[in-house]
Amino acid sequence: MSLTPQYLSGNDIRALFLDFYTQRGHELLPSASLVPEDPTVLLTIAGMLPFKPIFLGQRTPDFKRATTSQKCIRTNDIENVGRTKRHHTFFEMLGNFSFGDYFKEQAIAWGWELSTQVFRLPPERLVVSVFEEDDEAFGIWRDKIGVNEKRIKRMGADENFWVSGPTGPCGPCSEIHYDFHPELGEDNIDLEDDSRFIEFYNLVFMQYNRDASENLTPLQNKNIDTGMGLERMAQILQNKPNNYETDLIFPIIETAAKVAKIDYHHSDEDTKVSLKVIGDHIRSVVHMIADEIRASNVGRGYVLRRLIRRVVRHGRLIGICEEFINQVAERAISLSESVYPNLRQREASIKAELQREEANFLKTLDRGEKLLAEIIQEVKQKGLTSMSGKSAFTLYDTYGFPLELTQEVAEENNLTVDVDGFNAEMQKQVERAKAAHETIDLTVQGSLDKLVEHIHTTEFIGYTAAATTAKVEVLLVGGISEETAEAGREVQIVLDRTPFYAESGGQIGDKGYISGDGVLVRVEEVKKESDFFVHFGHIESGTLRIGDNVKAQINTAYRRRSQANHTATHLLQAALKKVVDEGISQAGSLVSFDRLRFDFNCPRALTSEEVQQIEELVNTWISEAHSAKIEVLPLAEAKARGAVAMFGEKYGNEVRVIEFPGVSMELCGGTHVNNTGEIGVFKIISEAGVSSGIRRIEAVSGAAILDYLNVRDKVVNDLSDRLKVKPEEIPDRIRTLQTELRNSEKEIQTLKSQLAIVKSDSLLKTAKTVAEHRIIVAQMEDVDAESLKAAAERLLQTIGNGAVVLASIPEAGKVSIVAAFSSEVNKKGVEAGKFVGAIARICSGGGGGKPNLAQAGGRDASKLPQALETAKTELEESLK
Repeated sequence: MSLTPQYLSGNDIRALFLDFYTQRGHELLPSASLVPEDPTVLLTIAGMLPFKPIFLGQRTPDFKRATTSQKCIRTNDIENVGRTKRHHTFFEMLGNFSFGDYFKEQAIAWGWELSTQVFRLPPERLVVSVFEEDDEAFGIWRDKIGVNEKRIKRMGADENFWVSGPTGPCGPCSEIHYDFHPELGEDNIDLEDDSRFIEFYNLVFMQYNRDASENLTPLQNKNIDTGMGLERMAQILQNKPNNYETDLIFPIIETAAKVAKIDYHHSDEDTKVSLKVIGDHIRSVVHMIADEIRASNVGRGYVLRRLIRRVVRHGRLIGICEEFINQVAERAISLSESVYPNLRQREASIKAELQREEANFLKTLDRGEKLLAEIIQEVKQKGLTSMSGKSAFTLYDTYGFPLELTQEVAEENNLTVDVDGFNAEMQKQVERAKAAHETIDLTVQGSLDKLVEHIHTTEFIGYTAAATTAKVEVLLVGGISEETAEAGREVQIVLDRTPFYAESGGQIGDKGYISGDGVLVRVEEVKKESDFFVHFGHIESGTLRIGDNVKAQINTAYRRRSQANHTATHLLQAALKKVVDEGISQAGSLVSFDRLRFDFNCPRALTSEEVQQIEELVNTWISEAHSAKIEVLPLAEAKARGAVAMFGEKYGNEVRVIEFPGVSMELCGGTHVNNTGEIGVFKIISEAGVSSGIRRIEAVSGAAILDYLNVRDKVVNDLSDRLKVKPEEIPDRIRTLQTELRNSEKEIQTLKSQLAIVKSDSLLKTAKTVAEHRIIVAQMEDVDAESLKAAAERLLQTIGNGAVVLASIPEAGKVSIVAAFSSEVNKKGVEAGKFVGAIARICSGGGGGKPNLAQAGGRDASKLPQALETAKTELEESLK
């Protein structure tokens, strides 16, 4: 008797899967964070990723079997999201894992039992695939399970050999597919036909590790890694045409459709795609922010920003022009909070981040879309089919318009984008940025790679010594290995030991000298590459040779400055947590000889009072002379003691802990003062935003304070001379000048408005009477928006009952439109705000306002005559 699949909710499917394997001796584990421990990937992309160290034999598990429902994010196929039935950026992978315990036969037997007996999938609707060389798996399916040979397909490595990435654990796999149309028979089955088949369960027989040269090495233990797509199983059991219409996603889509005032089922295909994109991406972004990922322009922060911007963009495509993401996000949170309670716990942070990003990008869209429309129009007029990379880069660099969105809009207009040209422009910018600050390059790295087997790693003694004798291990000139180098050459030197701190953790490298028998090298900067410290310097005199015994001496004055600034950043972070919010964390830093910079996560600007409190608190700690306590501890112990780690930073098993008891405790490899009193004094120079949700404080401390005060003093004296006042009178004098300037600007605007009113008087003779109303629709020359408004109000006042629509082109290509309607016209159902907005759209613009007075703008001045003619016709029709 054939089984009949029963309807199950997404939550039911998840619970049944986990219960099935828990009852079979599997440890039930919670989903890991979307921020993986594995430094080789940005985001958690598979259910097995948290177990990768176990599969590789790097960690001994506390259990032999485990089962999870792992939240995952992949963006490699983002262009297919919403367009296919089952591509997603966010999905849940149900998995069962064996760490050297059971293997192929047991995994296959349980997979079949779960599918056919728990989820009641008819066996005649299931087809399995195996790796073409895996005779063992083929035999198990045929002989042990009893699957007809015709429904077992051998497939190549692309389909049935699973890899976690370019390197890492891997092995042959066997997949279970559901057949939506078994009536088509068992001959010539094509599993790539996604209109007939859906792969819902992948059993990976993890038995190899693949290295960078693609060599396969057997793992210490044979392991099982399986993955069942929750969304795919929901599609099957809920009998839906695609994953998006299941109860896991469709309520989110319905919420977005309600905001847009549309019906999903009665929408065209493009609208459905946009709604699906919104439904998918919203799930991704709420989970990413809940796992403490914040939007930025790099790494996983860029993935988050890109997804949010795609949501906004697709909202715009279906007619949503205002902020809406949080309405949809609330539905996503409510759907998943019973399984992932951190969504509701971090609701405020999620919604604050989404609101900021959405508001900022709406402004970006307004600016970028205008320029993009102009570029597309120009490309089409020239008869081209591709937009230049330079134009795409201008949109990105000047307006923050992502390349991916430029490509999407271009595609909608049947155009492509020269991505190679875009990348070339991006590279030029990178090179310009590096021009003033040379960094270790691939040539240097390549030379080190060739020499690595013949030289010692650098021993760093700079925490306790300012000078040491050392041996020259590597001598590079222009990145090329040389035996000798003479005076006048720029060189890169690797010593067997060094007191020079190498640039790391935001702290720049030391300066100083390397000297020997008749040779002197001025060291300008030091960088660390792998375990080698590379000293970049200039040979002042003599000749340097490989194998020379030399003296390495840091500039202690510079070191005192940098370590004072570095300790000050620790005190600053502690003060921020105490004064503003305990949840503040570091997002980046720079510790230089003359200043310090500290970036931190904060959704708002600090008040002047908070800045003052922070500065005073840091200076209090300095004056209290707290002594440093420095220890090397196991990472777990350091965290247990409360040491602050930088979010997203990868640490080894042992870490260096810098503690100023009662004030600060952080994981840090930098150099620091022995006592906070050595800092002397601390002064905040500025506090500002650097990107959405990220603030920056710049400050100076110690001896650098004098340099800062000298510069300020020079500026004050210059202003005092120019304004002919004493330094303490400068603020009052500037306020007086600002008031005079504002008054002058008001007088100028008044004169402009009066001139426009005079010009408008000539339009009274063009007034046309419709029923009892008078209508004036006209274009005025050389009139700005404010003056146009004054003219329209004056004309309406003169004609009384009626409507006035005036337009002008205040600057090249730009359109300004004003509508002023009397109350009698409003009673006819004609409102200025709605009317002028519709007219402005003809000129590729928009706007609105009150029923009696409204303004709008446009960016296509060539359409203004058409817009005014339409305004005249519609007013006449409405008022007859």
